[in-house]
Amino acid sequence: MPVYWILLPKRGCSNLSEQKRLIRPLLRLFKGYRILVLADREFHSIKLAHWLHSEGIDFVLRQKQGTYIRQENESYQSLQSLGLNPGISFFLNRIQSTKQKGFGKFNLAGYYKRKYRGKLEPAGWFLLTNLDSLKDAIKAFKSRSGIEAMFGDCKTGGYNLESTYADGQRLIALILLIAIAYTCAILAGRNSRSLGLQNYVGRLKELKRLHRRHSAFWVGLYGRFWRSFRSGDW
Repeated sequence: MPVYWILLPKRGCSNLSEQKRLIRPLLRLFKGYRILVLADREFHSIKLAHWLHSEGIDFVLRQKQGTYIRQENESYQSLQSLGLNPGISFFLNRIQSTKQKGFGKFNLAGYYKRKYRGKLEPAGWFLLTNLDSLKDAIKAFKSRSGIEAMFGDCKTGGYNLESTYADGQRLIALILLIAIAYTCAILAGRNSRSLGLQNYVGRLKELKRLHRRHSAFWVGLYGRFWRSFRSGDW
């Protein structure tokens, strides 16, 4: 699935006009294709959901716990009052999101991953969507985990893109170079894994660690230093 990372030339949250201005070029680029927009809580706006739906775009937008909803023939209630606890999931059809008037009704998926191997997520997900089932909404939003990891690799976890303060054509050139370098690093990391080297670089036997410490990207980017040290070529 192609992933696109949109940068704003400012700090803080974006408003609807900025979001529409950034999304519209992608709509033209992928005209004729089915598009699914996944967004975290900065983009929880019912106005954005209404606009995406009017454009024929599928969406899954994570909501803030303080958001108010109203189900059919019921009073408004905040999302945090719905009792979303670890191991719980639900799907509400055609709810009204927020107390603002004049917007269509959409579906709400709730999901809180159960405690696993002693690890508990800090909060569950409230997802406003025009998809038709809990399974589809959760499956779509879970793909963000890989996207977030990629963002981290491109920022402080690897290439420090944000610290360049680049914009315009220079930013586009840097993103293109990072895309090429990122691909090369992942391929190198996967090659190290196939040779059995990642087991050493990743430090699998650290005390109380159950999973690999480093991703294929990290091993591909920095693993060469470990190999050079082991071979005495440093």
